[in-house]
Amino acid sequence: MSIKDKKLFLMDMDGTMYLGDNLFESTLDFLAKIKEIGGKYIFMTNNSSKGVDAYISKLKKLGIESCADDFLTSTDATIIHLKKMGYKKIYAFGTESFKKQLSDAGLNITDKREEGIDCLCIANDNEMTFKKFEDACILLLDDIHYVATNPDWVCPTAFGYVPDCGSFCEMLYKCSGKRPKFIGKPEPEMALLSVEKTGFTKEETIIIGDRIYTDIVCGVNAGISQILVLSGETTMDDVEKSDIKPEYIYPSIKEVLREM
Repeated sequence: MSIKDKKLFLMDMDGTMYLGDNLFESTLDFLAKIKEIGGKYIFMTNNSSKGVDAYISKLKKLGIESCADDFLTSTDATIIHLKKMGYKKIYAFGTESFKKQLSDAGLNITDKREEGIDCLCIANDNEMTFKKFEDACILLLDDIHYVATNPDWVCPTAFGYVPDCGSFCEMLYKCSGKRPKFIGKPEPEMALLSVEKTGFTKEETIIIGDRIYTDIVCGVNAGISQILVLSGETTMDDVEKSDIKPEYIYPSIKEVLREM
């Protein structure tokens, strides 16, 4: 099937639709076109530092009207996993927003090192402190489960990049020798949950993002078509060096729109 045949578009956000507070050209036209053809888009992001309400507010400032049903975050997928595992007490290493999302979902969490913790769950954290890293290192001395929302090395900003969850996990690996179970992209769960949620088939679905090692590999792992846009982290030099080759490559979604 070609891009013209796709109906469900799984959209990365940072580096794909916008960068910082700058909306990329043709983003609004692209989203309107999806609705025009009777399709659906899901904003699927690995960023776990803020909740859906914050994304709805951010997109509104950029001129994009959205609702909670339009989103699936790595935090959403992580909550599903944590509930499935049935942990008794989770040390939540993340922002206040992240901790609130876990708590609101009915999970028993703490941000203090105390008795009974059977899982360390780490997320992208722009409110991090050295105390959190120290707690994590001590907790990982014990045989507890270790879960991370996403493996992204960096998070794009208007000025460049800042460390993301994957970089924090690498720091902890150097200290503990332990690596977490990653939940978000490139694992297939987020894409498959979106397909199930909307009722479209995998053949009608395509994932669009700016990272090979998360967005594109997620599509490959889920058996879904992929578009790499070069408006964010990945360059053509990265593509040439990668063993994973995206099904489609475009400079930005402006050029994707021309194919629809």
